[in-house]
Amino acid sequence: MAISAPAPAPAPASAPVPVDATAFAAFGMQELTAQTFDSALEAAGEELAVVFFWGLDCFNCEIAKKAMLAQPEAIRALGLKWFHSNVYEHRDLSRRFMLHGVPTWFFFHRGRRLGRATGWHGLAQFEAAVAAARGKINAGHK
Repeated sequence: MAISAPAPAPAPASAPVPVDATAFAAFGMQELTAQTFDSALEAAGEELAVVFFWGLDCFNCEIAKKAMLAQPEAIRALGLKWFHSNVYEHRDLSRRFMLHGVPTWFFFHRGRRLGRATGWHGLAQFEAAVAAARGKINAGHK
């Protein structure tokens, strides 16, 4: 007589993976919601502000955060006022900015959008995006 193996137990419900907020803390990134977005960017005043749009379980977002943390002095040397927003939690912001992928960074000055960087393609490309945004400030937002 053959003995059958017991049926496998159902897989336990997976607990949500906690967000690694190390980069947010390291660069003083303020979290933004649809309700706080415009006022926070206005409060940045003359600083070049950048909003890091990211998503939960976004592999490329985690790569970007780790790359930034691997070179913190270079990131700080950019002289940015940092913000962040989870596009899956704040879907109204992802619709407002027509985001089709993350990570994405938008640059603002005095609340006005100056440009964006999509995906993490290394520090040099990010620095170029920052320089382009600063160039628009120097040109009077033209």
